[in-house]
Amino acid sequence: MATPLGARDSVEFAATAARARPATTNPHPATAGTPLVLSGANVVRPTGTDKNGQVVIEGTRITGTAPEHAQVLDVTGNWLVPGFVDLHNHGGGGASFTSGTVDDVLTGIRTHRNHGTTTLVASTVTGDMDFLAQRAGLLSELAEQGDIAGIHFEGPFISPCRKGAHSEELLRHPDPAEVRKLIDAARGQARMLTLATELPGGIDSVRLLAEHGVIAAVGHTDATYEQTVEAIDAGATVATHLFNAMPPLGHRTPGPITALLEDERITVELIDDGTHLHPAALQLAFHHAGAARVALITDAMDAAGFGDGRYLLGPLEVEVSEGVARLVEGGSIAGSTLTLDRAFKRAVTIDRLAVEDVVAAISANPARLLGMDDRIGSLEPGKYADLVLLDHQFDLKGVMRRGEWVVAPQLG
Repeated sequence: MATPLGARDSVEFAATAARARPATTNPHPATAGTPLVLSGANVVRPTGTDKNGQVVIEGTRITGTAPEHAQVLDVTGNWLVPGFVDLHNHGGGGASFTSGTVDDVLTGIRTHRNHGTTTLVASTVTGDMDFLAQRAGLLSELAEQGDIAGIHFEGPFISPCRKGAHSEELLRHPDPAEVRKLIDAARGQARMLTLATELPGGIDSVRLLAEHGVIAAVGHTDATYEQTVEAIDAGATVATHLFNAMPPLGHRTPGPITALLEDERITVELIDDGTHLHPAALQLAFHHAGAARVALITDAMDAAGFGDGRYLLGPLEVEVSEGVARLVEGGSIAGSTLTLDRAFKRAVTIDRLAVEDVVAAISANPARLLGMDDRIGSLEPGKYADLVLLDHQFDLKGVMRRGEWVVAPQLG
């Protein structure tokens, strides 16, 4: 179980982070001064899939043309896709982003990198405001050092009617002054905040977030259709795990789901783990929103990549059994144990989605939302060499981040 973080000065933080930072292995010298060509794979690009394609890597970047002295690695019969980008992730490998030490957070990052997530936003859960501000300070240092892509605050500004795995006594109305406190504590690294926009102060908080360049996400909400439209018009741009923790769609009371699906300004998060969503609900979202407006997320908690057992999610105890996480008291689903490589395979092989649409939802769209699509999210020259190698059955074979192998492919 992760140990709650105590006060820690910058020198101690830097030393601890340096010791614990995720290690990489690099048997192919893409970062040793020799360019590397990955050749023969089905390369998924923004324009479509390039059969028998190649990706050229020099240093940390993808380049356009292979020099004569480049090493060639034959990956024929496999798929090359961009590194996965997870907007919503609470931990993994037995470690929590919400309450863990620096070492714990880096363990969680390493766990998800080993499953193809080369860019990750660390999510918190509802807590005391001072504690959340403290966590924001720690996570912002990791963001500044490039370990995470920023911070997502899920709660405490959510509806008690749709609280899910959040502590009800710690919930509060979205007072813009308190929202600003979290933004300031994150020191420019706040990327997203989930709130129930129908609560007092909700619309003003959405406007504040938009003014500061932070994604306002509608979630854990009991809003009506009309209230959700008002929030979108005020600047909300994301639906936190659509369908989950919100009123169901009704033919007389369409609720937030309809408003979020129909508006082209909204990107909808989906958890494709076979537990959070019926396959028909996922297909409904893809059909109505279109692949360009979907972001596949994990909403992972500590047990992702670790195993069944008892865990804490914030102050609440969670039982994970057969890979499904539920609160010990009440039985609500408590995040997931999903990793994005599993989500990718399920989306293609079970949900029968086009590979190109899955790549958009798992890489390109979240990169765009984060304002990082000039660096990540697609396999194009000039972008970071963040990529995932999948075999013909869409099982993970290799992961590269910034030109270095995190998971080195075993080929032949």
